[in-house]
Amino acid sequence: MTTPLIVVAAVFERDGRILACRRAPGRFDAGRWEFPGGKVEAGETPENALVREIDEELGTSIEVLRAVDRTATHVGERVIDLASYLVRPLSDYPTTSSDHDTLRWVAKTDLAALRWALPDLPTVARLTA
Repeated sequence: MTTPLIVVAAVFERDGRILACRRAPGRFDAGRWEFPGGKVEAGETPENALVREIDEELGTSIEVLRAVDRTATHVGERVIDLASYLVRPLSDYPTTSSDHDTLRWVAKTDLAALRWALPDLPTVARLTA
């Protein structure tokens, strides 16, 4: 059995809208939408990994508020164990990303209309329930 890849994602909410990020060309799953985040490194807690990843990817310092979802999803031969968290920026909301070509604020009711990366779908379902 394959060891799951442990990944974390940030859910930013502002005025009833959620931040969705589109994977840039040349990256795995390019063109699909996701919540920003990344891999948990050895010795990191998921929350610490999320703070680090969002600083690296979006240049934004955050506070992790609470868990939204945690689901393991099979993507080809891999298992992605994605934990998503509601977060709050400690300064400005992000406007650019090193991993994404578009950042969009989307109404919760419109989230399901985007073409999401498979591991992010359980979080989308939880947010739109």
